Amino acid sequence: MVRIKKVKSRKRRSAAKGRGAPKNVEEYLAGVPEVARGNFDKLRAAVRSAVPAEATEIISYAIPAIQHNGVLVWFAAFSSHCSLFPTAAVIEALKSELKDFTTSKGTVQFPTNKPLPIALVKKLVKVRVAQNESKKRG
Repeated sequence: MVRIKKVKSRKRRSAAKGRGAPKNVEEYLAGVPEVARGNFDKLRAAVRSAVPAEATEIISYAIPAIQHNGVLVWFAAFSSHCSLFPTAAVIEALKSELKDFTTSKGTVQFPTNKPLPIALVKKLVKVRVAQNESKKRG
């Protein structure tokens, strides 16, 4: 019988997640690395400016999220980029505008060594808010 050695997988972790899951957004912010801090602060501000005033900031899946009638978007800081998780439907709806960025099914990555496209971030969030509102009505 041949034994296959199990190799530990390298999990991709948020830069702020090293000490276990944060209990609140302030704990998360305390762990954001200096290299990502500027863009992350701008990302957070852009997201917050594009959601309804009564939306709240929470921790979901160990990263910050904005909640209003359910979670609207998640966002996180990593050593080489900041990510926005606006859902797959939003990324699909705006894929032509995201061609210059690394994307996956539900994530957009913004490199920390480039200026954050604030107008694009706000547009992504507003599309998500609109989708959420139409789902609520429907």
